[in-house]
Amino acid sequence: MNPIPMTPNRVRVKICGIAHPKDAEDAIEAGADALGFNGFPGSKRFLDLPSASGWMAQLPPFVTRVAVLVNPTVAEAEAVQALPGVDRLQFHGDETPEFCARFLQRGFLKALAARDRAALLAASRYGASAILLDAFVPGAYGGTGCLIDLDLAAAFVRENPGLRVILSGGLTPENVAAAVRAVRPHAVDVASGVESHSCKKDKMRMRDFIAAVRDAG
Repeated sequence: MNPIPMTPNRVRVKICGIAHPKDAEDAIEAGADALGFNGFPGSKRFLDLPSASGWMAQLPPFVTRVAVLVNPTVAEAEAVQALPGVDRLQFHGDETPEFCARFLQRGFLKALAARDRAALLAASRYGASAILLDAFVPGAYGGTGCLIDLDLAAAFVRENPGLRVILSGGLTPENVAAAVRAVRPHAVDVASGVESHSCKKDKMRMRDFIAAVRDAG
């Protein structure tokens, strides 16, 4: 398992929704710390993880490869976790702390929709390696391009100094620096904000996004 890098005082970057080897290579070249691969069939960025695990396993070893799942069964999550090329699971649905507890040994990320303060109260119960805060959009499980409530996210970071928080939801090269300064997260996560068309990652937008994060952090 590749650990998430722990360089002090540097905001990490995860490029999510990677669906093609070239996009993964471009993201790594741009300086990404982690890549997200969406195994949720309901996503327009869906990737068949068992079929893709071969090329995922060939990616450089110092980038964390995260499989994103939405409301999987235990058997489904365990099967993905066992694939070569998967370092970490990210639960991005309505999974309970009890469900997630089965995966504590290898660590996992848990996404929570930042609807309001009450929706985030259970964050510490998951025991996750990091909590990913995403924009709240009714009926959607991320990837919408809608900007997260930055004030709510900033308050959550202040009130939970012991949690690693990954900021997600509507971030772009144009707004991520301001978002990082406002929230001070452990990491940021982006999908649609660095795409050109049809969920294709744009090499220059990934570079600009990561440069903006570095400058802000």
